[in-house]
Amino acid sequence: MSDPDIADVARRSGVPASTLRYYEEKGLIASNGRRGLKRTFDPGIFERLGLIAIGRAAGFSLDEIGAMMSPDGPRIDRARLVEKADELDVTIGQLKVMRDGLRHAADCKASSHMECPSFRRILRAATSGMLTMPDSTTTGRPGNGRK
Repeated sequence: MSDPDIADVARRSGVPASTLRYYEEKGLIASNGRRGLKRTFDPGIFERLGLIAIGRAAGFSLDEIGAMMSPDGPRIDRARLVEKADELDVTIGQLKVMRDGLRHAADCKASSHMECPSFRRILRAATSGMLTMPDSTTTGRPGNGRK
């Protein structure tokens, strides 16, 4: 199999060429040459992109993912994985509270949500910061984290 060019990698992986170039700029992937004007990559690029996708889905920043990558393969910090899993547990708890609150608000029989004791508890939790979700300062990604 010949080395796929950037268009082949983008088509087969679903990762836009612009993102592939950005990943290369960040040092997450490396092209191994050119065919005409197009970058080419080792066929192992797809596994590397899979690792990046898993890291991003888990909430790691690109810099964190980069720190776990080497030319020889991943150097995954197991302690950092445990920390990230713990962070995800907190986020899951917050999302469950939000989900339950939204369901309650949708089904609440009070004439006004402001008259509902459960809704008022959720409101107090939100104003005390207990319902905050991770943002770009904790994930290292702006907005929804897509490039």
